[in-house]
Amino acid sequence: MQIHEIPAEKPWSGLVRKGQTIRIEDSYGQQAIDTIFYNADDFGERYSNQETMRTNGIAYISTGAKVVSSEGRVMLTVTADTSGRHDTSAGCCSCESNTVRFGHETRYLHACRENFLLELARHGLSKRDIVPNINFFMNVPISPNGAMTIDDGISSPGDHVELKAEMDVLCVISNCPQINNPCNGFDPTPIRVIIRD
Repeated sequence: MQIHEIPAEKPWSGLVRKGQTIRIEDSYGQQAIDTIFYNADDFGERYSNQETMRTNGIAYISTGAKVVSSEGRVMLTVTADTSGRHDTSAGCCSCESNTVRFGHETRYLHACRENFLLELARHGLSKRDIVPNINFFMNVPISPNGAMTIDDGISSPGDHVELKAEMDVLCVISNCPQINNPCNGFDPTPIRVIIRD
C-alpha cells in the first residue's frame, strides 16, 4: 500500500497498475481535487470528459461510473464514493481565467493549470497534454438552461472516492489552490491519496 499526503495547493502524480485501487481522500472537506488520467503505456491516450459523459449518460461522476479515455476505452471504474458527485465539465483554473473572472490583481496567483504544467513536465509532457479534467469533490450545479456555477463544496472531512484501474494509468493531481471562488471554501487544504492492491 502506498500512502501519499499532498500539501495544500500542490501537484502530485503516481502510477496506478491495472487491478489496483486509488483512493482520493478529502482530508478536511470542501477541497477541489483536479485530476487527469493518462494511459501509462501511451500518454497520447488520456482522460476524455466527453467520452466519459457520453458513455455513462451522466453529467457527474459517482459510484459505478466508467472513466473513459480519448480512445473510448475504460481507464478506471468508480467503486466507492462518499461524497455523491464529482464535476467533469468546469475544467481547471488558470492564471488567465483568474484574471478574467476575478480581476487583474489575481493574475499572479498560483492555479491548477500551473500545477499540471509542473507535474506533467516530470513525465516529458507539456501544456498541450492538459485536457479537461475531473474535479473530484467540486460542486458545480448545472441549471436546466445549461448554465454552470461553482458553489460551496459538499464534501466533509474524510470523504473519499475510490477507482479501480482497468489499465495501467498515470494519475496527475492538482490539489486546487483556488481562493477566489468557493470550490475550496476559500481555504485550500491537504489531501491524501492511497494506492493499494
